[in-house]
Amino acid sequence: MRSEAAGIDLADVRRLRHRLREWLIRTPVVRCKNLEQRLGGDMSISAKLEFLQRTGTFKPRGALSVILGLDRKQLEAGVTAVSAGNHAIATAFAAKVMGTSAKVVMTAAANPWRVERCRHFGAEVVLAEDVHSAFLLAEEIRETEGRFLVHPFEGSDVVRGTATLGMEICEQVPGFDTVIVPIGGGGLCAGIASAARQLNPGCTVLGVEPEGADTMYRSFAAGAPQAIDRVRTIADSLGAPFALPLSYALCRANVDRIVLVSDNELREAMGLLFTDLRVAVEPACAASTAALMGPLSATLAGQRVVLVLCGSNIDWPSFEKEASLGLSRAA
Repeated sequence: MRSEAAGIDLADVRRLRHRLREWLIRTPVVRCKNLEQRLGGDMSISAKLEFLQRTGTFKPRGALSVILGLDRKQLEAGVTAVSAGNHAIATAFAAKVMGTSAKVVMTAAANPWRVERCRHFGAEVVLAEDVHSAFLLAEEIRETEGRFLVHPFEGSDVVRGTATLGMEICEQVPGFDTVIVPIGGGGLCAGIASAARQLNPGCTVLGVEPEGADTMYRSFAAGAPQAIDRVRTIADSLGAPFALPLSYALCRANVDRIVLVSDNELREAMGLLFTDLRVAVEPACAASTAALMGPLSATLAGQRVVLVLCGSNIDWPSFEKEASLGLSRAA
């Protein structure tokens, strides 16, 4: 089955998914009855618990997909990546299991726990002042050391990787009405939406961005990829400084709408998820829940909704700090 709008070949996705079984798991889906009751009980809410994936996020799907395509010479030279944390951890993991080396660039403000997770998987970590300079440094490493840049959200291999997640959702919640997906650079949403449009053509795909990192929202409004001058959100995993052509085009073709959530809404959603599901997740992971409980709460009545919960790479002190507002209100 092939769709130019969807931009991916499902046969390719199925083959990739089969190969990824060696290193990754099929993450579970759970019914969120407590959240249903909070919204009045006339909505069926399921959550795809992708934060239970290896390395704690969806990111290894794309990183492994990219590295699987490298030849022996490139594997000997190694790879590099740029990330606030999750993609760097996933690239370090993927490099280790594929027998190559990783040198990853992270921002100076990155959570120290995430930095240590990269080192745990054998990566060399280089720190940059901010996300813009981090991308420049990663490009410099690519040019001077010959390492392959594993992009955090752009590229057909990345999209095929995240499309395996969309395929799983369609199998686990057949005939769902709406899926709500966090957006940073758009690689996750591009893959999920491209698969969902082919496997469940009547569904609605909604993207969620934090107000302080609304690159895709601005890109939709402008009709072309846009950039922001600075990331201003607690959801650093969604802090892409710019949108890029492929992920933008796939999201534009397959995503019905993008909604924005505030940092306070993210904090409240983190608290709700801890109270109702007993999971401690990072702000980016709470974005889909924040959208459902906030700007989308009155628009999805009677629907079968899937929330994508994308990552949990957060230590307890950071979680307690960021989720304190939500914990007090959810109790």
